[in-house]
Amino acid sequence: MMFIKKIFSFYCLLFFCITGFSQNTYSTDSLTLNSHLHIRNVIIKGNKNTKPYLIEREMQLKRNDSIPVSKLEDALKLAKQLIYNTTLFTEVKVDVSVVTAYDIDLVVEVKERWYIFPVPQFQLIDRNLNDWVKTFNASLTRVNYGLKFVHYNLSGRRDQLRIYLLNGYSRNFSFNYTAPYSNSALTEGFTIGAGYTQNREISYKTSYNNKVLFYPVDSIRKEVGDFVRNGLNINAAYSIRRGYYRKHNFYLTYNYLKVYDSIVTNKFNPNYFNEPTNAKGFIDLSYSYQYLNVNNVAYPLKGTALGYGISKRGLRLTGGINSLTLNGNFSKFYDLGKSWYSSIQLSGMVKLPFHQAYINQRGLGYGDTYLRGLEYYVIDGIATGLAKTTLKYKLLAFKVPFPFKSKSHPYIPFTFFAKTFGDIGYCFNKNEFKASLNNKLLYAGGIGIDLLTLYDVNLRFEYSFNQLGEKGLFLHTQGGF
Repeated sequence: MMFIKKIFSFYCLLFFCITGFSQNTYSTDSLTLNSHLHIRNVIIKGNKNTKPYLIEREMQLKRNDSIPVSKLEDALKLAKQLIYNTTLFTEVKVDVSVVTAYDIDLVVEVKERWYIFPVPQFQLIDRNLNDWVKTFNASLTRVNYGLKFVHYNLSGRRDQLRIYLLNGYSRNFSFNYTAPYSNSALTEGFTIGAGYTQNREISYKTSYNNKVLFYPVDSIRKEVGDFVRNGLNINAAYSIRRGYYRKHNFYLTYNYLKVYDSIVTNKFNPNYFNEPTNAKGFIDLSYSYQYLNVNNVAYPLKGTALGYGISKRGLRLTGGINSLTLNGNFSKFYDLGKSWYSSIQLSGMVKLPFHQAYINQRGLGYGDTYLRGLEYYVIDGIATGLAKTTLKYKLLAFKVPFPFKSKSHPYIPFTFFAKTFGDIGYCFNKNEFKASLNNKLLYAGGIGIDLLTLYDVNLRFEYSFNQLGEKGLFLHTQGGF
């Protein structure tokens, strides 16, 4: 802080010397750490596509604000963090330009990311890379291919347009448009989208040893034809985000699913829809609250994140696919100093009533809700709890020049973390749907390496073990285009 005071004193002295004032008429020593500085203007540089008022909206420092000298350094760091967490920029700098002894300008300089990605797609239809390799021997027949077009900043207001045109083992034709700043105050947003999918294979049940059972098997493929599931969805959402960390989301989705009629018979799973029908149209209504105050939204090392939500599927209270879901999560990230970091992540969910259709019973093992070391298993249920702890150390960070000349991306950053971790979980289900890993405490752990690079791509190499005595190397990816 004394350094800041000396810098300001020097600029003030220089200013008054140039303008003809002497130290006899003005003393720069009057500027103390308790002195308040007036922000005269905010100057934005480097934004070719992004609207300048959007950048200013994400800063906690505004024009005509007054701030003590003692708090300026931390305020500049926070402003940089808030702007970077929009995920619109590869670099952000927030500096001060001294105008007078007590007047300053804030100078924000950004480097924009690439926003347009017409990317060829090669997608796995299985739950994760590890399952595809071990269970299906990395079969190239179990992939989707096509084109994904994404624009992450369509009008310069951080609005996103996504279009998927995928074919292969399954089909997916969809679009989604999100405008997070749709009103003049930049506090409200909306989303609209629709999609149509077709699947040649779907899970119809989970076995007693917690393996997903797929329909059809090769011996009856000719009987059922090419596609055994067709799905249509139309969705809309509305969001409110008046500050910087808190967000409210409201969702409305119409779904229509039709599966091959044999799936809902006693031979396979009459509980698939929890009704004697192979086609179902239903509505999902949900609300979620999110608090996110971390140093980096893509790979947090310090801060707090929490959320909770409630969702209603179907218009009735019981029977069929009707369900009421309550969920919550809490994450705390700690900077321990000297390149050491730790985190704890907690999550839980319960669905009512306890007797649920198969398509509503996803518990642990789906998406990001899994124990590291139990990636090959799914544990269906109507109530889950999960705790993840991680201790990591920053090994090294370096940059290499980009393969070709680029003003926005002159180099590619690489950062490596070594880590150790341990997870515990629990998933409850009624006895009629119970499998070997249900209704018991689960635990797993291991060691690993995280690699962070361009566009917040995170590659996680993890050697894990579990309570079943199994161990192995797992690869997970996150982020990217």
